Amino acid sequence: MRIGLLTEGGYPYLSGDAALWCDRLVRGLGQHEFDVYALSRAEQQEEAGWVELPPQVSRVHTAPLWKAEDDGVTYGRRARRRFAESYGELAAALCEGDSSDSAGSPGAAATAQADRFANALYGLAELARDEGGLVGALRSEGAVRALERACRAPGALRTAREARVPELLAVAAHLERALRPLSLHWYEDEGADGGEGLGAVDLCHATSGGAAALPGLLARHFFEVPLLVTEYGVRLRTHYLSSGTAPAPEASGSAPSGGAASAAPAVRALVAAFHNRLAAEVYRQAACVTPGNTHARRWQERCGADRAKLRTVYPGMEASRFAEVGDSCDTADPHTLVWVGRVEPAKDLVSLLHAFAEIRKEEPRTRLRIVGAAAGAEGQAYLGHCKVLAAQLFPDEADGPHAVGDNPVSFEEIGGPEAPTLAEAYAAGAVVVLSSVVEGFPVGLVEAMFCGRATVSTDVGAVVEVIGGTGLVVPPRNPRALTEACVALLRDPERRARLGAAARARALELFTVEQNVTAFHGIYLELVSQAPVRRFVFDDDGEPRPFAVPAEACLAGHWTGPDARVPARRGPGWAAGPPVRGTSPIAATEGAR
Repeated sequence: MRIGLLTEGGYPYLSGDAALWCDRLVRGLGQHEFDVYALSRAEQQEEAGWVELPPQVSRVHTAPLWKAEDDGVTYGRRARRRFAESYGELAAALCEGDSSDSAGSPGAAATAQADRFANALYGLAELARDEGGLVGALRSEGAVRALERACRAPGALRTAREARVPELLAVAAHLERALRPLSLHWYEDEGADGGEGLGAVDLCHATSGGAAALPGLLARHFFEVPLLVTEYGVRLRTHYLSSGTAPAPEASGSAPSGGAASAAPAVRALVAAFHNRLAAEVYRQAACVTPGNTHARRWQERCGADRAKLRTVYPGMEASRFAEVGDSCDTADPHTLVWVGRVEPAKDLVSLLHAFAEIRKEEPRTRLRIVGAAAGAEGQAYLGHCKVLAAQLFPDEADGPHAVGDNPVSFEEIGGPEAPTLAEAYAAGAVVVLSSVVEGFPVGLVEAMFCGRATVSTDVGAVVEVIGGTGLVVPPRNPRALTEACVALLRDPERRARLGAAARARALELFTVEQNVTAFHGIYLELVSQAPVRRFVFDDDGEPRPFAVPAEACLAGHWTGPDARVPARRGPGWAAGPPVRGTSPIAATEGAR
C-alpha cells in the first residue's frame, strides 16, 4: 500500500520535532511504500539536508512554509468574486462566537458553524486549484476588506469589532501564512514534477495537526483519500499556551509562555478562532486520530474530536541503547540525584534547587547532577540564573585555605567527560528527578524507566499515565513535597530497586519502537480496508491489472469497525423456516401404518 506521509518541520530533514519518530516508523514498515510530503519551517532547516532515506520512500515532495513568492496569478472578475465569497465566509466563521453548549459538545449551531468554515476553506482550495494559486489574492486589499466587513457585521465578537487597521493587517498576514498549503501543486493524480500526487496514495498520514494536516484534508476532499492524524503534541494546545488563550478547564498544570501574548486582543481572538476551527475540521474529517497519551486525548475531545475515532498510540522509543544500564542498576551512586533535559523555565529547576537545599539537610552526602543544554536565548538566561542560585544556596566549602571548594550541584552537558552518552547520564544516580511545570509526553521519564531508575516526578502532562505506579509523583511548584519524596527513596535502597525494576518492565511493554510500528501497521490496514478502491493500474499496453492493488484495499464498507458483525451464511430461499428433524426409515414406516 502507498502511504502519503505529511510532515511539518520534521522528516526527512535532519532537525525537527518528529523527525526521529517518523524515520523509525518508515524503516519499521518496509512492506509499505511511502511518499513524503514535507513542509519546512526555516531556510536553515532546508540547508541542513535530509536524513538517509530507506528504499521504501519512493518520492519526496517539499515546500517551504517560511516563504511564499507571489505566484503571478491574475484573477478575472469571476475568480475575484469567488475569492471574495469564500474568504468572506471564512472570516465570518472566525468572527462568530463559540456555539458549543455548556458541556463543550457541539450542537446544531456549532455544526452549522463548522460547515460554514469548511465550505469556505474548500472553496478557497478549489479556487487555488482552478486558477493556479492563492498567494496574491490572500495578500490583496480585497482580503483585508472582507475581513473588516466580517468584523463589523452584526453578531460578531466584541473583540473582533474592536479590531483596527493594524490588527486587521496582522490577522490577514497570519491567515496568508496558515493557508499557504492550499496553493501547492500536490492535489493532482499526477504531480507537477511528473510524479504522482496525493490523489494516487491509498492513505494520508499527517504527523501533526495544523499545516501538516491541511494537504490531507484536501486529498480527502478532492479524492476521498482516508486521513490519519497523529498528534504527540496537540498543535492547538501549543498555540493556546503560546498566545495565552488557553481555556481554563484544560489548563491545569500548564503555564502560558509570553510569546504571542503581547498581541492585541482582537488578533489573539481571531487567530485562536482560526486554529480552533481548523483543528475541529481536521478531527471531523479524519478517519482516525491517534493521540500519544491520555492528556493529549482530553485536549482533542475538548476541541471536537469524536471519541470513537480516537486511539491512543504511545510514541516508540529505542530501548536498546539503555539496555546495558538497565541490566546493571546496582552500579548507581546511592547518594546522587540526576536531572536530565533541556534547560528552560518550564522545567522549574529553581524549585528543584530549593528542594535540594532541604534534601542536603536530611542527607548531607547527597549530590545533584543537572545534565542538559540550554534551549535558545531564554534557556541560556535561565541556566545562568540557576547557576547563580546554586552558588548562593551551596557556597563552596574547602577543607583548608589552600584547597579548592566543592559544590554539590553540577551543571553538565551530554558529551562531556562526566556524561559522554545519555545512558551514562541516567546511570550516574540512583534517583532521577523531573521537576517540570509544563510537560507533554515526558520522554526523559521514559528513558529513565528504560534504565531501571526510580523516579520522582511532578504531576503535569502525561506523567501519571506514563509512570503508572512505578514512581513517586508530587504536585508541581512544591519544593517541600519534592524534598520528602527524594529523601524517602534515598533512604530506602530496596524500594528504589523495586520501583526501578517495575518501571523498566512497564517501559519495555508500552513505549518501544516495536509496539508503535505494530500499532500503526494495523491501523493502516484497517483504514484502507474501509476505503473504496479509487486507483486502477494499467500495464504498458494499456490493459488493466485487476490484482495490482493490494487485496486489503478492495473491501468496501466498515468491515473492521468495533460494531462489525460477520453475516451468517444463508441457504436458498426454499429452505426458509425452522429446520426439519430427520427420522429413521423404521419410524417413518411405522408412522405410515
